[in-house]
Amino acid sequence: MAVPSSVLKVEEILGRGRGIVASQPLKAGQIILTDSPILLYPTTPFSHHSSSFCDHCFKSLHSSFVSCSSCNRYRFCDSTCLSKALNSSHSTWVCQALSQLQSNPLLLQQPLERQLQARFLVAAYNLAITTPSNFQILLSLQGSPDNDEAANFLHPIIASLLSHPHNELFSLQLTSSLLAKDKLNAFGLMHPFSETDENRSVRAYGIYPYASFFNHDCLPNACRFDYVDVNPPYDVAAGLSNTDFVIRMIHDVPQGREICLSYFPVNENYSSRQKRLLEDYGFACNCDRCNVESNWSDNESVEGNVEEDEEEDMAMDDEEEEEQCENMEPSETDNNDFPHAYFFLKYMCDGTNCWGTLAPLPPQGDTLSNVMECNVCGKLKRDDDDLNVDDKGQSGEVHMED
Repeated sequence: MAVPSSVLKVEEILGRGRGIVASQPLKAGQIILTDSPILLYPTTPFSHHSSSFCDHCFKSLHSSFVSCSSCNRYRFCDSTCLSKALNSSHSTWVCQALSQLQSNPLLLQQPLERQLQARFLVAAYNLAITTPSNFQILLSLQGSPDNDEAANFLHPIIASLLSHPHNELFSLQLTSSLLAKDKLNAFGLMHPFSETDENRSVRAYGIYPYASFFNHDCLPNACRFDYVDVNPPYDVAAGLSNTDFVIRMIHDVPQGREICLSYFPVNENYSSRQKRLLEDYGFACNCDRCNVESNWSDNESVEGNVEEDEEEDMAMDDEEEEEQCENMEPSETDNNDFPHAYFFLKYMCDGTNCWGTLAPLPPQGDTLSNVMECNVCGKLKRDDDDLNVDDKGQSGEVHMED
């Protein structure tokens, strides 16, 4: 499956599988991809009777909303959102299936993760019935069947909800394969950012077919923005949905360079990142940052090393060398400390409990922007004087990827 962007292409990368590389030089702040979900599902436990978000577009609900007339459980922004949902994400079958699942005693006793897997399978099977072409895209993503405990438990429950002839389309192997694809490719749409809450939770998960091609790097050169509840602080293509992703470059990269995202906030330490990547995605990371940090002591924090590097930089007498360093990319330097000092000082948001990544706003023609936007809290600040220019916007972290 090709990426719908003239500036990107999908290639097989040695030791990393499929990845996305730049087919031409890319500029800081450049929008390289917008992507729409083919499937979304909420993170609400079946024991909860309602959520604070629309069950179709996942915007925060206000005092006025409409409920599904059949189940009276799922809520939507307005009649327009409800109408769209009834023809897609909350079809008659989905409504009936979810109503049965929320009264299933075996499922209600399961941990939240298992209940969310059931929600995903309902959304995936509904996709196969309503939009077979998108279901085929889902099947093309990375993830092989394991016939694991989750599939063995969930398959008979979900299959029993399907009427003939659809129940003949789904096997235990297919259920296991779908769960693997959800595990490796789902992105999280986050709850609104709050400085008083350092543990933001996910309001929904979605499968974004093209964004799933991006590989991980602990010092990414691109980052993902979403604007679920707010408008972006710049013009984007007409018709962009509030659940669409915008992928922007953090800094310039040359043609042929692989474009990578970070699958989680960049402030996590080496051991935490390695554990998370191995458990969630099945690989150990050997990016430049990890190769450096693997030699650090276990109790050495990222923030501590950044402070030490910053002090060393301030003590440098050679201003020319410092200026040259500022104009280089992290991957172009031989200084092992440089990727951490430079990236964290320039591209990590310093907002309270944020840990988001900063990227310039999109260029205006050939003019690069000096305003940086955080992909978590939405804060805008000037790159040259470090002054905030606005505080708006929101975005989230990647839950899983291809």
